[in-house]
Amino acid sequence: MVWRITLLNFRAQLEYRAEFLMMIAVGVVWQMSIIVFASVLLTRFPGLGGWSSAEVLLIVGMRMFSHALYVLFLGRVYNLSFLVQEGVIDACLLRPMPVYRQVQLSVFPTNGFGDLAVAAALFATAVQRSTVEWTPGRAAFLAAGVVGGMFVEGAVGTALSSASLHFPGTYYWSNWVEEMMATFGSYPLNILPRAVGGVFTFLLPLAFIAYFPAGVLTGHGSSLGAPLWLAGASPLVGLAAFAAARRLWDWSLKHYTGVNG
Repeated sequence: MVWRITLLNFRAQLEYRAEFLMMIAVGVVWQMSIIVFASVLLTRFPGLGGWSSAEVLLIVGMRMFSHALYVLFLGRVYNLSFLVQEGVIDACLLRPMPVYRQVQLSVFPTNGFGDLAVAAALFATAVQRSTVEWTPGRAAFLAAGVVGGMFVEGAVGTALSSASLHFPGTYYWSNWVEEMMATFGSYPLNILPRAVGGVFTFLLPLAFIAYFPAGVLTGHGSSLGAPLWLAGASPLVGLAAFAAARRLWDWSLKHYTGVNG
């Protein structure tokens, strides 16, 4: 059923070929600032905060790849406040399918193709330039770190969308949080004040998306600002955070009273 709905949504997007291509281009252009940042990093700076330029590029590549996967598979919760205002959620309550799944299937994320193309290219470049000796175990941890980062971002988006079920204006909070994660997620967090690093670890878990996994892979475990075991458990933290956010979402849905209260 999920595959059939996804295919129908994809065909609907293809009905307007120019817009379909434009949305892919939007995804690419949206990530151009990261490409510029990576280019400047590799050509102008030896590194940041004790990390070499190749190691910082690995953070950038992992974060972008995780974000692209989030956009493709979990990103529709970002628009939940609009679905609430339009009364679409009320109709979802009448269908024999979990509401969260219906939200994720509400539209096909065409712009995600552009995000994924840029992210995959940058990620491959980062892995190629990295000085890490890629054993099967490290490669598996790299893949788990990327997927775990997707779940961390999905957890943040799902938690914010839980508030959207009651306060549609939460959309602006989501914008602010997404911009913050995009701004600081490409840097080693040890260059920030310790208090800020603590916020990005335990309040807004940005560190678990790419910084901690990349730190474990590149041997920066002693300077991450968190126990090495916690950084190494980043993929599991992402999965646990997403599961907790889903429980919060289900609880919020049970207390949903409609757009008019």
